[in-house]
Amino acid sequence: MGIKLIDLSETIVPNSPSEPWPAKVTYLDHRAGTQEMRERFGVDPKDLVFSGGLGWSYEFIDAMTHTGTHLDAPWHFHPIVEGKLAKTIDEVPLEWCYSDGVVLDMRHKNFGEFITVEDLKVELERIRYSIKPLDIVLIMTGADKRMGTKEYFQQPGMSREATLWLLEQGVKITGIDAYTWDRPFVNMSKDYQQTKDGSYIWPAHFAAIEKEYCHIEKLANLDKIPKPFGFKVVVFPVKIFKASAGWVRAVAIVEE
Repeated sequence: MGIKLIDLSETIVPNSPSEPWPAKVTYLDHRAGTQEMRERFGVDPKDLVFSGGLGWSYEFIDAMTHTGTHLDAPWHFHPIVEGKLAKTIDEVPLEWCYSDGVVLDMRHKNFGEFITVEDLKVELERIRYSIKPLDIVLIMTGADKRMGTKEYFQQPGMSREATLWLLEQGVKITGIDAYTWDRPFVNMSKDYQQTKDGSYIWPAHFAAIEKEYCHIEKLANLDKIPKPFGFKVVVFPVKIFKASAGWVRAVAIVEE
């Protein structure tokens, strides 16, 4: 039996309008590499016989760990989670990061709306699936189709109650194909300014203080997974010492 690999990751693009803190990438081509090799090895470029006088290429990236497709560690949410020191990204168990995947279609939800417990239950009933411990639950909003534009931020977001409900099923990693797991910043800010009720600010993220978990933000191509369950997901993060997140190359593995 063969397998199909589906890339669920966004590309880190410099100066993207879909990033409030866009990455900056400095590209150094093979000619710059020639000068580097001259300085490192004392070699005359004409003696680089295999490459015709050209050196290596390389890049410098100035980007926050939450740029592009990334996994948020518990440390991102609060220093204390479930009464213990929160895990940083280099401490997240790999066992959480490779498991059965489930896609829940929330593309009917509007910009700024909460995704509720009832929304999740209705969708699970529709696809005839019950969530089990360590499932990686992926929320499909369709926002990834607007990546590269300012409209990318027009998405629904998870409620605190819906997040906790998933965690109560034994889920340790969730994900969303949008900028944030919560509702957009503009909606949270507007509701807070109108009510002065702080529970509107980051409620789904802060759910992790009560129940330890990680989530993936800025996924892509969830609509290309041919079935809502019965596939594997891989989301191993880059190990960055004591960091709150790590970039991931998220992949769905589907048996054919």
